Amino acid sequence: MTALDLMIGLAILPLPYQARFAIRSLVHVYIFLIFIWALFSWFGTPRGFLQDVYKLLDSIVEPYVDLFRRFLPPVSGVSFAPVAAAVVLEFVVWLLV
Repeated sequence: MTALDLMIGLAILPLPYQARFAIRSLVHVYIFLIFIWALFSWFGTPRGFLQDVYKLLDSIVEPYVDLFRRFLPPVSGVSFAPVAAAVVLEFVVWLLV
């Protein structure tokens, strides 16, 4: 596979359509979880049921986003690590699937 093939979006992994759809769907759900987690972080720590939801999201999303937080420090108090994490994840899926 040449670099030109990669640039036009031909998949590296020859998977059936259903497998590619499932992988893309799971990645989009994870990106949605990153977005929800980022929204929670803007409004502070919730209480009650939402606190449990936030803890669950934090345990799922934080390890991945933390990889990007090491290289992207906050700018004026705003962290772009969740955005970078989502973009990289989407790019990897586009490249592989």
